[in-house]
Amino acid sequence: MKVYRGDPSAWDVGARQTAVAIGVFDGVHRGHLAVLERLRERSEGLPVIAMTFATHPVSIVTGLPGPPALAPLKRRIEMFAHTGIEGVAVIEFDEAVRQLAPAAFVTEYLVEGLNAALVAVGVGFRFGYDAAGDVDTLRLCGQEHGFKVIETPIVDLHGTEVRSSAIRAAIASGGVALAARMLGRPFEIEGTVVAGDARGRSIGFPTANITMPDGLVRPATGVYVVRCDVDGVTYDGVSNVGTRPTFGGGDEIIEVHLLDVDVDLYGRNMRVRFIDRLRNEQHFTSPDALVAQIKSDVIRARQILAE
Repeated sequence: MKVYRGDPSAWDVGARQTAVAIGVFDGVHRGHLAVLERLRERSEGLPVIAMTFATHPVSIVTGLPGPPALAPLKRRIEMFAHTGIEGVAVIEFDEAVRQLAPAAFVTEYLVEGLNAALVAVGVGFRFGYDAAGDVDTLRLCGQEHGFKVIETPIVDLHGTEVRSSAIRAAIASGGVALAARMLGRPFEIEGTVVAGDARGRSIGFPTANITMPDGLVRPATGVYVVRCDVDGVTYDGVSNVGTRPTFGGGDEIIEVHLLDVDVDLYGRNMRVRFIDRLRNEQHFTSPDALVAQIKSDVIRARQILAE
């Protein structure tokens, strides 16, 4: 899969026209996959390219932090590759891009950049300066430049609309199982295992610690059932997201206790996939009380992972 970046006039898509899906695609969730799938069905063999943004446009438009991401750009590109599409065009949404009128955006990115013959967007799509362009605007531009437009409805998952905002809300409230159903896979956090204070090992439950990544949506504090990937090996585990109040608190971190193994992971990269939430983070009156609860958590985690 080819990744296009920088000046769109330098994007080399060859002589063929392309089919382009436009969106932030934060998380590449079931709704985004529906846009890509419908585009592929209608593409008649044209190369399919997803046009995404390196950062959320809201942060440039408002000058305020954008919504926390469901996945970093690098991971989004990996997930696009797994769909089998031919390319990803990454737009650095800066002030210059924000100032583009809808027609200018279409000309620069879709026509001259990607030679689009077919363009797919979701319901409610807006683009151009002050979000002045909508799907009808895009269709008018298509008539001028010779491309067709597909508008894909929002995916309904048993009465729940699959939207990035809904997935963020589910994760932030601890509803990682619901988030996984909307994403089409478990929500995940990836980071480097850092040195801890060995509190877990001292009570018989060694943990791998990961610092919470910046800019990513944060799961509610609590104890979770997880699966962890390290160097191509998958481990089952139980994770605490929080400040460890029993031991005096501190910065919020992700602690993972791997089931049935004790391996040195310090300095290695770990991807933590959140399967379900077991309980709130609690303050225990003694380490023994905490150990008893962790044993109970492990039993329940095994049950969930076996289902």
